[in-house]
Amino acid sequence: MSEIRKPVRHFRDLEVYQNALRVGLRVFSLTKRFPSEERFALTDQIRRSSRSVCANIAEAWRKRRYTAAFVAKLNDAEGEAAETQVHIEFALHHQYVGEAEFREIDDEYERVLGQLVRMIDHPEKWVVGARMRIEGKGERASGGEQCETERRFGERGTGARTERDRK
Repeated sequence: MSEIRKPVRHFRDLEVYQNALRVGLRVFSLTKRFPSEERFALTDQIRRSSRSVCANIAEAWRKRRYTAAFVAKLNDAEGEAAETQVHIEFALHHQYVGEAEFREIDDEYERVLGQLVRMIDHPEKWVVGARMRIEGKGERASGGEQCETERRFGERGTGARTERDRK
């Protein structure tokens, strides 16, 4: 029997957002136990990166009219999730968290990362309107012009300038 899912109308409806929020809140609670000398170092860094995963997912949702912008924000969320994994590993090595807690949080971030990668690999399932890029072509589904981001940064939205932009 397949699960009936309600339509996604808001970023808070996204399973990946809900998972990132849940693990981010767990990280916040866990950092309350970190030593006070870590307050302006590891504690702040891990709280910032764990929160940023959710913030970047929300931003991606609002930019889903443009494939490159959508994917770029999801890539940012992916990077922040990986950064949080590194910080929690440092906490493990400093013995601020136990092995079991580390594994659980790391596994939760692996799940979030997998969800983000699937969205990045298949933006056509999420991008809305006539701004979705036709795969393999430099045209829009609407036949219209490329958005400013794509003109400036190329198809992937990586920040690499096109030859035309350099002239």
